Amino acid sequence: MISPEDEQLLAILRTNGRASVSDLARALSVSRTTIQNRLQRLEQQGVIQGYTVELGSRFLSEQVSAHVSIKVRQKLTARTNLELKHMPQVSALYAISGEYDLIAIVQAQNTEQLSHILDDIGNLEGVERTNSSVILETKFKR
Repeated sequence: MISPEDEQLLAILRTNGRASVSDLARALSVSRTTIQNRLQRLEQQGVIQGYTVELGSRFLSEQVSAHVSIKVRQKLTARTNLELKHMPQVSALYAISGEYDLIAIVQAQNTEQLSHILDDIGNLEGVERTNSSVILETKFKR
């Protein structure tokens, strides 16, 4: 379990993963040593797995995004997952129930690049078929 103080620390980091230890200490009115110890403990417990970059809305608005439903041959699922993980344009991969086995979130610089990525996914060994939906507009995101 994490403490209420840890929850406050995590809330700040969700907003700004690059916040310095000094900034975190000031925001929470504790010492830098306390923050460093909490961060180390949360990392060791696996609560914090890493720190990431959140892409800006201006950059993302120039990207073409798509949801790609993927049907995979059962025996090749692990291999397909690994190959998709190594594709930098695949920002997320979800296992799902239903007709398809996976949904990949794909981001490309333009429709031509998206077309090539979709071809690459469809040509992976183990992929039986795909179905893609281009995201036209984000109404809201939490």
